[in-house]
Amino acid sequence: MKKLLTGVSAAVMMMASASYAETTLKLVEVITSPERTEVLQGMVTQFEADNPDVTVEIVSLPWGQAFEKLATMVAGGDIPDVVEMPDVWQALYAGAGQLASLTNHVAGWEHGATLTDKTIAMGSQAGDLYMIPYGFYLRAMFYNKKLLAEAGIENPPTTMEEFMAASAAVSELDGKYGYCLRGGPGGTNGWIMFAATMNGSNEFFTEDGVSRINEPGSVEGIQFMIDMYQNGNAPRDSVNWGFNEIVAGFYSGTCAFLDQDPDALIAISERMPADDFAVIPMPVGPSGKAFPTIGFAGWSIFNSTEHEDEAFDLVAALSSPEANSVWAQRVGVIPIHKGADQDPFFQTEQFKGWFDTLNGEQYEPTTMPTYLEQWGYFASSVLLETSQEALLGQRTAQDVADEWAELLTDEYANWQANQ
Repeated sequence: MKKLLTGVSAAVMMMASASYAETTLKLVEVITSPERTEVLQGMVTQFEADNPDVTVEIVSLPWGQAFEKLATMVAGGDIPDVVEMPDVWQALYAGAGQLASLTNHVAGWEHGATLTDKTIAMGSQAGDLYMIPYGFYLRAMFYNKKLLAEAGIENPPTTMEEFMAASAAVSELDGKYGYCLRGGPGGTNGWIMFAATMNGSNEFFTEDGVSRINEPGSVEGIQFMIDMYQNGNAPRDSVNWGFNEIVAGFYSGTCAFLDQDPDALIAISERMPADDFAVIPMPVGPSGKAFPTIGFAGWSIFNSTEHEDEAFDLVAALSSPEANSVWAQRVGVIPIHKGADQDPFFQTEQFKGWFDTLNGEQYEPTTMPTYLEQWGYFASSVLLETSQEALLGQRTAQDVADEWAELLTDEYANWQANQ
């Protein structure tokens, strides 16, 4: 009996020890879709198999409410260990002193040296290396070949003027529209991109630190978006459209043009024959240049974590060359490791529009000023609300541009004061 009790006690102690040794990490994804979650879950499952003492809990936030929901979680003390960090939020959380530096972790990581210079630069925009980007989003223009042919358009547009004319022609077709306008969450890029293209510059501030978003050319670009909507060249409900809606609007044949990043190619390729659509660079403005936005997101660690080493092990697993190649192909981003562009997957005609953009002198990719602490708030809340008011005719282009300029000028002054 005594031996039996001793054996039971040992078993209990071993179970308790195993339970004590197990680490649970909470990972929050914010750019959520079924496809992305499936890919992420597969990578996490592999990580757990390689690290049996670590369990990862994935919390998926819908993108439309992700900014507010994550902020509420953090404010309430329900802080994740690892978070999918969009570029527009990086400065906010880094400026609040809530992110862990990854510099030393990456220096000791076997794959740290193969990260591209752009990857390190983008992950360090808030000062230190607070993020490992998992890829880059570069804007280009999808077009529906059949709809353009039906509307009598022989060639896809290369200028903003041609883009407006082609959109108007398609909109004359019964139940069809020219442009899948993103008036809802995540629509910041369109407003900034068209403003820069019509203004002939992607500089956000003058030498004196004044925002250029309300300069005459920029206002003309904002008005271009408003006209596209109010003239019926975009669906009426597109004032509320986010990513899923604009992509569905394109592959369903509702509208002929869609400006998006490579991530949209996945859903479109699954639903449209390759011969029915193509991807071209963004149309140029009066200056002969276009300024397509380039953005990114990645993995950050909150410094409140009690398991920073394990959290970085997870980030490293998600960011390895093998995992990142899978992520880039399945999610639709430009990879982060040197030499990844030689993968045959990225050398197909499907990616031609993006590589033409990268190689063309008339196209200057634009990086958002995510170093501004309140940029995330501006992009996710202020611009969203005010741009919808402008689309609905409640405010003028000049009115919203002036409000944006005032906020951004103040934010830039605050940033400069802290340098």
